[in-house]
Amino acid sequence: MAVYLMLTTLTGEGRKRIEEYPEWLKEINKEVEYMGVKILAQYGLLGQYDFVNIVEAPSDEIAAKLAIHLSARGGLQTLTLTAIPLDKLIATLKKKTEPF
Repeated sequence: MAVYLMLTTLTGEGRKRIEEYPEWLKEINKEVEYMGVKILAQYGLLGQYDFVNIVEAPSDEIAAKLAIHLSARGGLQTLTLTAIPLDKLIATLKKKTEPF
């Protein structure tokens, strides 16, 4: 399974919802897990983004579906990045490849 870093920004609607009902965050987690995505870590942030979630998903397509599903609800916007383990990246960089 691949690892993804999901940066999340609350919309005005999302800020209002979380202020009135902070447990909403846990409800979102249940939806994420139902989609077959495992939450590895979560943090609230100060700055440009409100949260960072480190998740493990079976494929890029599932990660994209999750990001679209969460954003479509209107309470938040996401930026999802693929996280490549450092050892895997180094091994890939060492491999000889043919020029394009």
